[in-house]
Amino acid sequence: MTARPADELIDASSVIVCCGSGGVGKTTTAAVLGLEAARRGRRAVVVTIDPARRLADALGLVDGLASEPQRIELDAPGELWAMMLDTAATFDGLVRRYAESPEQVERILENGFYRNIAGALSGTQEYMAAETLHALHGDERFDLVVVDTPPSRNALDFLEAPGVLSRFLDHRLFKLLMLPAKGGLRVIGTATQPILRAIGRVVGSDVLADSVAFFQAFAGMETGFRERADDVIALIRAPETSFVVVASARHDTIDEAVWFVEQLVDQNVDVTAAIVNRAHPAFGDGRADDASAQALLASERGDPGLAALWRNVADLRTLRERELDEIAPLGAAAGDERVVVLPLLDRDVHDLEGLRTIAAHLFDHPTVER
Repeated sequence: MTARPADELIDASSVIVCCGSGGVGKTTTAAVLGLEAARRGRRAVVVTIDPARRLADALGLVDGLASEPQRIELDAPGELWAMMLDTAATFDGLVRRYAESPEQVERILENGFYRNIAGALSGTQEYMAAETLHALHGDERFDLVVVDTPPSRNALDFLEAPGVLSRFLDHRLFKLLMLPAKGGLRVIGTATQPILRAIGRVVGSDVLADSVAFFQAFAGMETGFRERADDVIALIRAPETSFVVVASARHDTIDEAVWFVEQLVDQNVDVTAAIVNRAHPAFGDGRADDASAQALLASERGDPGLAALWRNVADLRTLRERELDEIAPLGAAAGDERVVVLPLLDRDVHDLEGLRTIAAHLFDHPTVER
């Protein structure tokens, strides 16, 4: 795929997926992309999994982010909405969608086993993030969905979650547990009862009974879940879905970002952009050696004050050059033309003005206050 600069990223995508490890500014980056989209006249919704108050405060949401999209008041031709992923509520919504009757919904939602897995089962958060993405993509209120994915060492969790669900629904164990009930733990044939009794001794008979009851209450819904998972997979891999890898200017996060890029490429998913946050600015033209030479020259001319200033510039440029050396492997993995390095700001991002400042650097346009 031909590399697209940051300015074209907003215009060419209907979905933007932000990937990266925790603590690199991924959630803030997602908000900046949504804000820029609204500035360009698009109707964007940002989905975050970060429960921290910082983003809600920056967006002016006094009561915090909710599990339903909330519109942010902006002076812009487009719209910006934001919401926080609620894994359990999303799972409940899928149950209501595919259940054949209100009685089936009630049996599943009140099942103890279901209540435990709805928010805690490994991979559930990633699948529900993908499901939420699909639902918002089909919502006529929005023409761009920006997803802040769960921070994970495995970059493929978000990509693979729908496929994992599909494979599980086809697994023989699932089909075994879906056999018609005959009462209690005698639901499965006599050949499998010893296995169930052994499992029951480990996890407890009540837990086992709840799990068997859940899978049987699930009967008839698996086709809908499987088809939905296939639709989600198709959307994630669609040409209009862009992937942005986010990192900070540190060795460990760059290593993580490179690993993310490599994993995505292995899955035939192109990385549209790699954004590196909080790098030291350039402090003028030239290298650290140039500033050191100027410091020496000023000292020889008997100007210790100017020499001290040039030494400070040399130190700052050294930090910048070391960071660029750290970032270089990311450029090699994703393509130098796709890497955008954003400067460390002189203040924390805690409001819309801070988000606009980042957007001004990312998209190279003027903002109210730099």
